[in-house]
Amino acid sequence: MATSSQTRSAAPTVLPLPRSPLAQPTTVPAVFRVAARILAANGLYQGDFVPDFRDREMDVPHFARPMSIVAALRCATTGDPHRTSVLADEAIAVLALRLEVDGEGPLLGGIFDLEAHVDAWGDVESRTTESAVAMLERAAEFGQVAA
Repeated sequence: MATSSQTRSAAPTVLPLPRSPLAQPTTVPAVFRVAARILAANGLYQGDFVPDFRDREMDVPHFARPMSIVAALRCATTGDPHRTSVLADEAIAVLALRLEVDGEGPLLGGIFDLEAHVDAWGDVESRTTESAVAMLERAAEFGQVAA
C-alpha cells in the first residue's frame, strides 16, 4: 500500500545552497565583486530581473538564471534576485550615481529611480555580459580605493 507522499508526483523543488555568513558581502565593493561573479556565471539579462519570472517556460531557479545588474546586486546580498536589502540598495545607489545613460545621470528620486537608471545602462542594446562584469569589477576597485 502506497502512502500519500509516495503517490504524489510533485515537481522537485530546487533551493539555493545555504550561504555562510562569512561568505556574505558586508561592504558595497564586496557586493559589486559578488554581483560580477554572478553575472559572469549566469549571464546578463536585459528587460527584467530574470527571464520568465512567472516560471511559465523555465524550471531553472531564479538565482541560477541570467539576470539584470540590479537583480545580481540583490542576489549578491540576499541570495534571491527579487529580495532586496539595505546593502543592495546602497550598492544600487552608488552604482547609479557613477553610470551615465545617454550622457545623463539618474533621476534623484527614490530607489526605484536609481534601479531604473542602472537597468537602463544594462539594457543598452550593445551591452554584453562581459562589459557589465567589467564595470562591476571597476566599481569594486574604485570603492576599495576610496574606502
